[in-house]
Amino acid sequence: MGLLGELLLLPLAPARGSLWVLRQVVDEAERQYYDPSAIRRELARLEERLESGEIDEDEFERAEDELLDRLQHSTGQDFRQ
Repeated sequence: MGLLGELLLLPLAPARGSLWVLRQVVDEAERQYYDPSAIRRELARLEERLESGEIDEDEFERAEDELLDRLQHSTGQDFRQ
């Protein structure tokens, strides 16, 4: 795009910058959400909560399924038995 095009789009620069920042935030949030080591830590904590009686078996299975789905998404492996 030439100089004229850049001048015409100059008023949109703040919006374009905001969209770039938003994309960066979303990308980082997804990276953290699907981080296998974070998911494994959550699975370990979930098991501790089950063993201590904080949660029941149904709640454990529901949360475990969600975590295993995230882990599968991040690694491409199927962890279900």
